[in-house]
Amino acid sequence: MAHDATAHHDDHDHKPHGFVNRWLYATNHKDIGTMYLVFSLVMFFLGGLMAMVIRAELMYPGLQLVEPEFFNQMTTMHALVMIFGAVMPAFVGLANWMVPLMIGAPDMALPRMNNWSFWIMPFAFTVLLLPLGLKVFFGIGGGGPAGGWTLYPPLSLQGGDNVAFTIFAVHMMGISSIMGAINIIATILNMRAPGMDLLKMPVFVWSWLITAFLLIAVMPVLAGAVTMLLTDKFFGTTFFSATGGGDPVMFQHIFWFFGHPEVYIMILPAFGVVSEIIPTFARKPLFGYKAMVYAIASIAFLSFIVWAHHMFTVGMPLGGELFFMYATMLIAVPTGIKVFNWVFTMWKGSMTFETPMLFALGFVILFTIGGFSGLMLAIVPADFQYHDTYFVVAHFHYVLVTGAVFSIMAATYYWLPKWTGRMYNESLGKWHFWLSTIFVNLLFFPQHFLGLAGMPRRIPDYNVAFADWNWISSIGGFGFGLSQLLFAYIIWDCARNKSLAKATDQVWEGARGLEWTVSSPAPYHSFVTPPVIDDSKLAHGDVTH
Repeated sequence: MAHDATAHHDDHDHKPHGFVNRWLYATNHKDIGTMYLVFSLVMFFLGGLMAMVIRAELMYPGLQLVEPEFFNQMTTMHALVMIFGAVMPAFVGLANWMVPLMIGAPDMALPRMNNWSFWIMPFAFTVLLLPLGLKVFFGIGGGGPAGGWTLYPPLSLQGGDNVAFTIFAVHMMGISSIMGAINIIATILNMRAPGMDLLKMPVFVWSWLITAFLLIAVMPVLAGAVTMLLTDKFFGTTFFSATGGGDPVMFQHIFWFFGHPEVYIMILPAFGVVSEIIPTFARKPLFGYKAMVYAIASIAFLSFIVWAHHMFTVGMPLGGELFFMYATMLIAVPTGIKVFNWVFTMWKGSMTFETPMLFALGFVILFTIGGFSGLMLAIVPADFQYHDTYFVVAHFHYVLVTGAVFSIMAATYYWLPKWTGRMYNESLGKWHFWLSTIFVNLLFFPQHFLGLAGMPRRIPDYNVAFADWNWISSIGGFGFGLSQLLFAYIIWDCARNKSLAKATDQVWEGARGLEWTVSSPAPYHSFVTPPVIDDSKLAHGDVTH
């Protein structure tokens, strides 16, 4: 263990003085990680507020509370804020905080660029939210984008100025993502402590290395698609308009070539997190470490050849439909391997059920449900029935909320003691888990039934036949939303309450890996001298024999 890193108490840890110096000019990976995490929490609540508007409108049939146009703005903005503002920055924040600690690096490879990639985000979201804010608070303009988060033309081009704002914001978010990804790749490939071979890295680090390559591959594709939208709207081109020889379906192809790898960008780090947590609380090394790494790489590769399963109903030739159907089913295999290995890691382990483990278990079970509904959607003739119904909404919320968001919550509880130096309130953590789990299933499980019965997505009004399940779904929505206030309180309490129990360096009895060798709270500058790698202390045990 690096004695320099742990000997100094955090009071004498050379932090920059003053708010501006410490935060605005931050180059320390821990500070930037913290800013990303706080930003994503704020966005999570903002996106949640929009979801509350959606669920309040849909609680009863008939137009109830908001104009249909505003409802469409809510569905569009909710998705953009949650995807680009809550889930992705949260994972980047976790990467910033934990990757250097996990590989024994003193910091990220490109600290100034790291600062830059964070500070682009608040500006991007200010630009995105501006048209909506002006409409809501001042009654100016037409409000936010209302074409769905997929921004499909011609609908997305029917907005006013908000089109330009949205596209500019998406460009900025893309730049931020690419910069963050370059930084993570450079750090992992160049800054590992001596003896930390690639196949000794924790799975979380592997998952982020592969995710970063995905980001660099697909963000420019999205940038191209939205730039063509921009020129169609303001410069008279007809890329996506049949009147000038273009084709709106081309937009879907370009968008989903970004869009499907994007959903794996949001879930691969989650797989990494769960692969750290389950071995800790099962007190066993991860089962099938190499298989887990190869599975993440396989999922990343396959994510590029499944995009058109979002487009089965556009009139593709039969050969195309078959290809994308089989490719989509194939991606279930490496995902299934991962679930199998998590279960096997727990098998005969001496398990305890602290809050991180509860969220990780919730993730495994509920994400698997989302995976199975994805396989149902992969079947072309069946998809003709499910497409554009609430069944799709149920599917992707099971993988994104009980998948990505649950894993972020698990990671927060798991590493919070390391960040703050204090143990969070365990009983409140358990309350947060059980309330979230009960309400999230109440929220999204009925939507499968609504979808199978034929209720379309993105509508403010519906047939009275769908009323009962919508009412239950809305109750679940409000319950889940309110439960997250508890989450925010637990984090705040853990950061500020001096009377909480002090965390040990190792924090969790079964924890392995370099991040548990530095003091709690983690020192401002860790691993000033590279740590000595002991294979027996690695999270997944010694895989060389």
